[in-house]
This record gives sequence, C-alpha cells and structure tokens, in this order.
Amino acid sequence: MNIAVFSDVFLEVPGGIPSSITAQKKSLEELGHKVTIFAPGFTNNNGEATGLADKSVLRDVVVVPTHKHLRLNGAPLAKAPEVVERWIIENYPVFSSFDLIHVHYEASCSLAGARLARKFKIPLVQTMHGREDMAIAVNVPHPFKTIAGSVLNFLHSKYIPHKVVVKRDHELAPTVARAKMWTLMVNHANFADMVLTPSEHFAEKLKHYGVSKPITVVSNGVADEMVKEFDKKVGREALIRNKKPGEPLKLFWNSRLSQEKRIMPFLEALSMMKEPFFFSACGDGNEFKNAQKFIARNNMTKEVKLYGRVPHEEVLDKMLDQHLSVTVSYGFDTQGLTLLEAEAVGLPVFFCDPDMKEVVPAKGAVMSDGPDPVDMSKALDEIAREPERIEMMSKEMLKHREEILQSTQIKKLVMVYKELTDKA
Repeated sequence: MNIAVFSDVFLEVPGGIPSSITAQKKSLEELGHKVTIFAPGFTNNNGEATGLADKSVLRDVVVVPTHKHLRLNGAPLAKAPEVVERWIIENYPVFSSFDLIHVHYEASCSLAGARLARKFKIPLVQTMHGREDMAIAVNVPHPFKTIAGSVLNFLHSKYIPHKVVVKRDHELAPTVARAKMWTLMVNHANFADMVLTPSEHFAEKLKHYGVSKPITVVSNGVADEMVKEFDKKVGREALIRNKKPGEPLKLFWNSRLSQEKRIMPFLEALSMMKEPFFFSACGDGNEFKNAQKFIARNNMTKEVKLYGRVPHEEVLDKMLDQHLSVTVSYGFDTQGLTLLEAEAVGLPVFFCDPDMKEVVPAKGAVMSDGPDPVDMSKALDEIAREPERIEMMSKEMLKHREEILQSTQIKKLVMVYKELTDKA
C-alpha cells in the first residue's frame, strides 16, 4: 500500500504522537508498504526536513508550508489548511496515487489531509490520540479558556462541518470551553471512514458524545528491536527489579515537565514523603523552571535530578536502574509510550488515573487512591516500605510485554487499512 500520513505534531517536538508515527512508519515499511509523512517543520540548506533524532525516518517526509515564527507549545505551526492543500496539489502531483490517508491530529496540516482525502476520494483513517478539552482546561489561563475553545471550534468548523454539537454537562464537558472542544473532536472523528484510539475507555467517551463512525482500538507499540537489544545487552533476568532493604525508592520520569503531565503536583507529593527516595526526570517543558525553583525552595536537590531533554538511548539506559516509572497525568485519555517502554523493560509503573488500568498490567503497577499530592505521597510511602512488591511487579510486567510490541500492534493497523482499501 501507498500511505500518506498527516500530523501537525511530528517534527521538532518529542512526545507520544511523533513516537507513534515513527514506529508505525518503520514497521509498515518493513512489511513492504510505502509511507509518506506530511507535517509542518523546517528544512536545512539541502531542503531536507530537520528536527527528528531518528534520521532514517526523515526519508519520505514532506514539510508543508509552515509559519516561520509562530509556534504552539514549541511545535511548528502549519499555515492555513487551504494553503497547505493548494501547495500539496501543486507540488505533489502524484497525490491521487495514495491508497489511504492516515491523519493523527486536528489542526491545520491534519485538516488539509482530511479534506484532501475527501477531494480525491481516498479512504481516511483518523487517530484520536487524546483529550483536547483537557488541553484547553489545563494549559490556557482561566479568563481565556472560553475564548480559546470558541475560536478553535469556529476555525475548525470552517473546514469540517460540525453536524454534532456537544452541550455542557456534569460529566466531561462541564464548561463552555470543554464542550466546544468535544464538539471539535467528535466532528473531526466523524469526518473519517475509520477512527482509531489507543484505548477502549477513550473510544467509549467519543461514542458517548456523538462519534458514529467505526472505532478500532490500536495501541501504540514498542519497537521489537529495542526489546531484543535490551535482552541481549543485560539479559532478561537482569531486568527484574529489586529494592534492597534501606535503599531509597528510585522513581523515574520520562516525559515532558508540563502542566498536563502534572510534574508540579508530583514534586509536591515527593516533598511530603516520609520514606527515602531518589527521583530522576528526563524531559523538558513549560514547567521546567518552576520545577527547578520548587526543588531548591524545598531543599530537595539531593533527592531530585532533572536531566532535561535526553537522547532516547540514554533514557532507556537510565531506566535499568529504577524501581518505578512515574506517569501521573489525569483525565487526558492518553496511552503514553512511557508506560509501554516501562513494561517492555520490566519496570513497574506508578499512576493515579483509573482509566490507565486498561493499559497497565494490574499486578505490575501501583495506583494511588487519587490524583492529589497527599494521595500520591501516601501510596509511594507504602510501596517504599514493601520492597518485595517491586520484584513481584517487575516479573509481572515482563510476562505481558509481547502484547505491547510494535509487531503485535502493526498487524491490527494493517487489518484496518486493508478493510478500508478493499471497500474503496
């Protein structure tokens, strides 16, 4: 198959969506399919895309018209959908030869991809990665939430018809801003022929608010070669974690230091802990400086180490000497690669969002009673006092890792593609 992938989040920024697209592209190409990615970004003097650590993936990456100075949370911003569409039609005359279009986001470049699928009558798959209503709720200052939600909703409706209107309720749309974003998400999903989500619980929420198109759950996946390399490098037995009596509880963060990832509430939880701990964090983000200030103010410099952005290979090496991987985002319905990589290397997980129980082996993780710092602190102290649980959870993680390999998940994705192309 000849597949076009569109995403507004891919080049220049790390994170779950770029990682998911990268893994899928590699796996599809290994199976003999051709994958071309269209995304906003920048090019070097040779006209090649920049901003991706894995240079092998940059082959067949097309950089669409991008604003030079405007960025959204550090990510390059594509120009208006009609500009992107026109540019692709003019500069990519073979566009009609694509068998299928797979879209991974809901902004300008992704809207262009969805509209081009309709214009050229090409089957359209849309992955809904997470909760845009929560992104507004968490990242936009209070007086501007309604304005931001309304403006984004209006701009989106100029390109994709909004046939479903989500009203405010007491569930997941308690504000005008969040209702507007649910309206955007639902109508964006309904524009596709098939919708993909990383989890069943997110699929159910989309259906609840009006998504009528078929939804298939396809998880993100961990590269098979990564698991093989780890087994070869250290041996499977060495991946089983042990916490020695009196040893500090070693906690690992492999994600952005941002509001939506809730780094500040987690640091507050650490400041309340009674048991000894050591916390390592790999990643940067909009809360990095606030995190540094909090650590200094609370005299935690000996117990906490912020590494900033770290190459992926180094992150994986650091994971080998840890007791728990930490993921404390709440209400975003995401399935971070952090969880899957932890499972692949036998590292137990600490989380606080009950929805994540679907994607984490029950006996391989610790969940706090709630998302507040006091709840997290209590759960961490309890596990620190029961070192034998760390080894038990680690063994459980290793039992399930075949399920989260990219080779397992790519079979599901190819089946979705084949179902749609056979109908076309």
